[in-house]
Amino acid sequence: LPACKDSKLFIKDLHFDEVPVRIYCPRVPSASKRRGVIFFHGGCGMFGSIRSHERICRYIARKSDSVVVSVGYHLSPEHKYPAQTLDCLTATVHFLKTAENYGVDSDRIIVCGDSAGGTFTASICQELVNRRDIPKICAQVLIYPFLQALNFNLPSHQKNAFVGFLSREHIVRFILKYLEKDWSMKEAILAGSHVPENMNLKYRKWIYPDLIPEIFKLGYKAPLPTSFLPQVHEETKELFETRLSPLLAEDTVVCRLPDTCIITCEHDVLRDDGLLYKKRLEDNNVKVTWYHMEEGFH
Repeated sequence: LPACKDSKLFIKDLHFDEVPVRIYCPRVPSASKRRGVIFFHGGCGMFGSIRSHERICRYIARKSDSVVVSVGYHLSPEHKYPAQTLDCLTATVHFLKTAENYGVDSDRIIVCGDSAGGTFTASICQELVNRRDIPKICAQVLIYPFLQALNFNLPSHQKNAFVGFLSREHIVRFILKYLEKDWSMKEAILAGSHVPENMNLKYRKWIYPDLIPEIFKLGYKAPLPTSFLPQVHEETKELFETRLSPLLAEDTVVCRLPDTCIITCEHDVLRDDGLLYKKRLEDNNVKVTWYHMEEGFH
């Protein structure tokens, strides 16, 4: 669908190296170069679009007096994983290189996304830490992001297991659908049988209920031990890639990430992903601003 008209914004559809984007630029002239915002919409890589997130992008552009680039990455299953992350990476690099063409200060560009868009945001920022040929990303904003596929029994998974719209079961169903895997593995993944013991031990320092603040663990019960299923592990190895589970990135990457804003919600199965990433960033001396929405949901 074409862009809506807005009395305060110039809105234009373009392509950044074959990736569709929609640019929102304030109409009022600016005495200096503006900030830039690259926005990745949510939808587990299968749903959503530039159009579905039009309202929030227009709002950000108006309220922050920034140039917003909404990325229309190609969706699964027509475009197989990791095409979505690669599209977001392509669009980001293009904008960082050409920001001045849109009246944007290339040193004041942030990357932002909600849900799976938060996954793409975290992944892109990690992939760009070693790039020296383009400007550095100024900051990242993660809005109730999905950040790990190892443990689906954290306190927020238990507390919000049956919350409408995004239940604990729905997360795993969406991930398997996104990766075009057999849904019959859902119960094994929910139980944690896809993770070998050595991997559980390795990542326990980053993904573990004890790392969650006590205030968020009321009523939590440790799950019963489960048997490792090698076949499920082999079929779902993508779950352990940092493009899908940014929480698994090494400290050598995390310590170089930009300033971060993380938004979590009380009634959200993904709440603890955000809390764990917040702790990891802070442990690596990355400046973090955290907003927790009490009564909020995914």
